[in-house]
Amino acid sequence: ANGQQHIGRPADVLLAISTSGNSPNVLNAAEAAKALGMQVIGLTGKDGGRLAGLCDVEIRVPHFGFADRIQEVHIKAIHIMILLIEELMFPSAS
Repeated sequence: ANGQQHIGRPADVLLAISTSGNSPNVLNAAEAAKALGMQVIGLTGKDGGRLAGLCDVEIRVPHFGFADRIQEVHIKAIHIMILLIEELMFPSAS
């Protein structure tokens, strides 16, 4: 949370990643981001945990099995988000 308290601005977006949705450091970062007026995109798993309630957009993997399966889907979601951001920022390159 300390990082975005110093550099976060209301127009910024925090990408918060927590398999359980209850990781204390991620929750602290999301709460700090919300206090700064930032948007929060959350990648969660299982039932979304406490992080679900802090997200403006939540991408949840509702898998109650092994954490590594949730994290594999998170990786795919991150790659898709990067592709979409690149297409928006650099339309002639795509």
